[in-house]
Amino acid sequence: MRITRFVTSDDGGSCFEDYEIPLDQSREDAFGHAIHFSAPYTSPAVCVVELPDGLDQDWHNAPAEQLVIVLDGTIEVTTTDGETRRWSRGEMFMPADVDGRGHRT
Repeated sequence: MRITRFVTSDDGGSCFEDYEIPLDQSREDAFGHAIHFSAPYTSPAVCVVELPDGLDQDWHNAPAEQLVIVLDGTIEVTTTDGETRRWSRGEMFMPADVDGRGHRT
């Protein structure tokens, strides 16, 4: 599964990268369907966050490497190299720029 991840770049800024989550494990369900899935991710906690309409955050870091799934609305992120991307309902991305200059949301 290909998703977008944003990371700290070599110059201390941030950039987007395409990231492949390998779905390299599989099992067959009771109906004979092949179910493909990734290795489990370890997490000390899982939370659901609701961001307010019109959220505008200047440069900041991700609090931790995390998977974000947009449940409703659209979120836009800009990295220090000037690229901007958007995600809407049902889409997923991975903020991983826990140091450096960060990104804008």
